[in-house]
Amino acid sequence: MIIRNQPTRAIVHMDLDTFFVSCERLMDSKLNNRPVLIGGVSDRGVVASCSYEARAFGVHSAMPMKLARQLCPEAVVLRGNSGIYTKYSTMVTDVIKESVPLYEKSSIDEFYIDLSGMDRFFGCLQLASELRSRIIKETGLPISFGLSTNKTVSKIATGEAKPNNQIRIENGHEKHFLAPLSVRKIPMIGEKTYKSLCDLGVRRIKSIQEMPVEMMERVFGKNGIVMWKKANGIDNSPVVAYHERKSISTERTFDKDTTDVAKLQGIIMAMAENLIYQLRRGNKLTACVTFKIRYSDFQTYTLQRRIPYSASDHTIIPVVMELYKQLYNRRLLVRLVGVRFSHLVQGGHQINLFEDSPRIISLYRAMDKMRERYGDRAVIRASGMNARSISRWNPFTGEPPPLLANRRQ
Repeated sequence: MIIRNQPTRAIVHMDLDTFFVSCERLMDSKLNNRPVLIGGVSDRGVVASCSYEARAFGVHSAMPMKLARQLCPEAVVLRGNSGIYTKYSTMVTDVIKESVPLYEKSSIDEFYIDLSGMDRFFGCLQLASELRSRIIKETGLPISFGLSTNKTVSKIATGEAKPNNQIRIENGHEKHFLAPLSVRKIPMIGEKTYKSLCDLGVRRIKSIQEMPVEMMERVFGKNGIVMWKKANGIDNSPVVAYHERKSISTERTFDKDTTDVAKLQGIIMAMAENLIYQLRRGNKLTACVTFKIRYSDFQTYTLQRRIPYSASDHTIIPVVMELYKQLYNRRLLVRLVGVRFSHLVQGGHQINLFEDSPRIISLYRAMDKMRERYGDRAVIRASGMNARSISRWNPFTGEPPPLLANRRQ
């Protein structure tokens, strides 16, 4: 029997540098080499993105715009244009799709690429370098990448390569590369966990590498084991093939056909609100909203609209209601209504900060926490209170929502 060794994995993480700022600079070269802030322009807004020139003053994303202006009074403040950013993200995606066998789009400006086995044909570093050069040439956007044996090390390496550069971590050198870096570099570590680690005197990744995994588990539970593995350069998670047209949807067929406008609008709003929550729950964003209506004569109509990537109630619900109003014919009884979100990508709420305030973001987080604990109908808009339960599962995991799994409505 012949035993062949598994080929060493080669995972590339590519990240567009200060993506929103770079897009704005393509539109207006006067912004080059100047501190730029993008986000809500009022004092109640937050920073969605900032240039490296602004970061030198201590500004960072998600910071209140009022504070950012105080730190960097000379900065140019722009509201931002989500449509332009979505367009350039699609351009980069198309270049990557044409060039590599397997890629994952993890957000509007980040990609994982699996080049495992390509060394025998082209050389993984050469292939990644040529792809980066092509993206820069065809889009004009600066982009950095990290290449290693897994997703965690490659993502951290990209951060070290920035701005507009590349770095490769050879197989077997992962721990040595990670050791001197701050524990904040580990993707899963946020403010709260970082503070807990600092209280333990742990500030560098090397300290986690030297700790027994049992201690990390005792202090942080299962997350402690994951942190310890990442700190030691261990990550077997695969690159998940990206499919642009993945979607989630929900429909309601009425027991009795209706022309009750208040009832229709309440149900449609409840359906949209629940689907948006499912997006955030699955850490997804949608770029296409579709509304469907079927009348009593079984004539069915659909209408869709492309939107900038979003998972916000106040961004998506108005689009759903506008599509409904365009399709609704008051002279006919309605048999069925449906809402669908497609063109989904993995991504957090940071893309939707342009018109958001810290208060709105905190509100969404609070509502979602209550839904996670008490069920997806625990917090709803008043207009949707008369709608029966809309969803009974997480479309991304197949898991029922907590407490409601066995509860009859």
